[in-house]
Amino acid sequence: MLSFIVKWVLSAVAVLIAAYILPGVSVESFWAALLVAVILSLFNAILRPILVILTIPVTILTLGLFLLVINAVIVLLTDAMIGDFYVSGFWWALIFSLVISILGAIFDRIAEGVGN
Repeated sequence: MLSFIVKWVLSAVAVLIAAYILPGVSVESFWAALLVAVILSLFNAILRPILVILTIPVTILTLGLFLLVINAVIVLLTDAMIGDFYVSGFWWALIFSLVISILGAIFDRIAEGVGN
């Protein structure tokens, strides 16, 4: 349970950092960032696999690059659901998803090192 909470908080911190460095993205508070982290996690667990399966032909034709579009769409859906989270457009959503992925990988490595 503690591991889940730590990952959730680190995801929220990643959302805050990404919103801070990207001018096209904003988050109003830490609580909104926590909510964004939860909604993104739920969408990635439930919606993303469905979208990936439905878009297999396009993904193959684009050599996997279409997966970036799916990530951006998930960010835009999260933006539509949360009032205190703003993304200016598709390209900012795409860049935001890349930054979140990079920060998430870094935070996972840090959390893995602390856990040992």
